[in-house]
Amino acid sequence: MHPMNKFSMMIFIKRLLLFTGFLGIIFGGYPPQSILGQDAKEIVEKATEKMRGETSEAEVQMKIIRPNWNRTISMKTWTKGTEYSLILITDPAREEGTTFLKRENEIWNWVPRIGRTVKLPPSMMKQSWMGSDFRNDDLIKESSMVKDYTHELVADTLMQDRETYHIQLHPKPDAPVVWGRVDIWITKKEYLQLRAEFYDEDNELIDIMKGSDIREMGGRVITSTLEMIPADKNNQKTVLEYESIIFNEPISIDFFTVQNMKRIE
Repeated sequence: MHPMNKFSMMIFIKRLLLFTGFLGIIFGGYPPQSILGQDAKEIVEKATEKMRGETSEAEVQMKIIRPNWNRTISMKTWTKGTEYSLILITDPAREEGTTFLKRENEIWNWVPRIGRTVKLPPSMMKQSWMGSDFRNDDLIKESSMVKDYTHELVADTLMQDRETYHIQLHPKPDAPVVWGRVDIWITKKEYLQLRAEFYDEDNELIDIMKGSDIREMGGRVITSTLEMIPADKNNQKTVLEYESIIFNEPISIDFFTVQNMKRIE
């Protein structure tokens, strides 16, 4: 395994958050506020909280699917707000115990088989993890969908037999973001994130993320499966599946430390 690729593991968390948007202006005639009195930014915030809560603890499988090979990674994840995340790999055996820590704007990686802790440098932000379709930058900027973009309601639409809002995000001037535009869809009733499209600065579609397998987990109705699909590659995607999740159980900030990531189980 290439050592540089390990860092991009964390990316899946932020894409998970990035998947939060809402609907918009029909032929330019949609009012700036929704009928519920919420603007687009407030809807993005609510959708983000729906999948995250004040804290979360989950068991997750990530499946990397390629035309000639597949790979499955099992992990446990913990989050506190948008500033703190910790991921523990539990399988495959050769990577068991490897951890990834996000603490505010820093990411750390602990690799027990070589006894080394590494801080992720800025030059690694666009790297993918172990051949997956997620990137490190998505983790670091996981709260930027609210802070670093403007939000425009675009249209009502029907997706997976649910009424949804389509919202378009454009980066603010000088915002430190990768994408030139993001289009996201979320249901009106449950704030479920069903689709996101990521465009580069030339307005070319790069990645598509889909949410599905809607079910109740942790006392909430969520999309328990996410697929990240490169727009220019056939028969390739990364699938994230939640096996369990718990929301809003107390987790101390002291849990998210470099020292703790070496001994977490």
